[in-house]
Amino acid sequence: MTTADLLGKLLQVVMGLAVLAAVVGLLIFFIDKAPKKGRDYWQLVGFLAPALIFLAIGLVYPAIRTSLLAFQTSGGEWTLDNFVWTFTQPTAIRTLINTVIWVLLVPTVSTAIGLAYAVFIDRSRGEKYYKVILFMPIAISFVGAGIIWRFVYEYRSGDREQIGLLNAIVTAFGGEPVQFMQTDPLNTFLLIIVMIWIQTGFAMVLLSAAIKGVPTEQIEAAQLDGTNGWQRFINVTVPGIRGALVVVLTTISIATLKVFDIVRTMTAGNFNTSVIANEMYTQAFRASEVGRGSALALILFLLVLPIVVYNINVLRKQREIR
Repeated sequence: MTTADLLGKLLQVVMGLAVLAAVVGLLIFFIDKAPKKGRDYWQLVGFLAPALIFLAIGLVYPAIRTSLLAFQTSGGEWTLDNFVWTFTQPTAIRTLINTVIWVLLVPTVSTAIGLAYAVFIDRSRGEKYYKVILFMPIAISFVGAGIIWRFVYEYRSGDREQIGLLNAIVTAFGGEPVQFMQTDPLNTFLLIIVMIWIQTGFAMVLLSAAIKGVPTEQIEAAQLDGTNGWQRFINVTVPGIRGALVVVLTTISIATLKVFDIVRTMTAGNFNTSVIANEMYTQAFRASEVGRGSALALILFLLVLPIVVYNINVLRKQREIR
């Protein structure tokens, strides 16, 4: 795309926004001139209309369009071949298996570590500093985290000095450097560690806040009954933070299902490390197989949907109890 084409596209966007602003302005003008009766309703419509328009253009239409493309060939013919490919080809099957491994490990390990950390530092001296240390990775973008950990796993052939942390440790003990990012299936688990490193701080903050909300009277009563620390944790603390645990697990699960940046930055999905989001991008924009990419996008949506519905139902039940 030339500079002139880019400027032309930019001018079109600016003109479109100007037209939208003019329409909204006229709408608000006529609302102000409307009779008192019903004015509040039209004001509500006037203020919500721009957001609803952008939502329809940026979310609803693409979702419908993607769902239709998932059942079409590149020539526009209706077919189920895109889904057949997804569940029959070894590459696609490996992508689905990798995604399942990610979803099983990342939420579980992140939540477990975050919960243990929150319990151990609860009301301890210097608690806020300990929290900052674990929370800092979540402030880093997924791309930034991927670049950082690429240096940790870096491999250099020959007699060159190993700048990767892991290979530097291996060679320091007399071992041979390892191509971590090319070793299957170890590379998938090494990528998962990056996601756990990012998400653990999120889990710790939410669960720490939930632990502080557990009534001290219940803990003291359990202590008077002669229970030990582990029994108080299982029978008092965990039931008291069940809602927070559900939120943390479901939120991290959704983020894990959508993971793209880490895989794309570190391996680009090569060496059997691809996941659904990365393969969706590869098929749609690299291999020009829009139907396959759309099918993977639809599968990803169907995987996320039950988690979202479950989360909503849990929060609704908690609200009814309160």
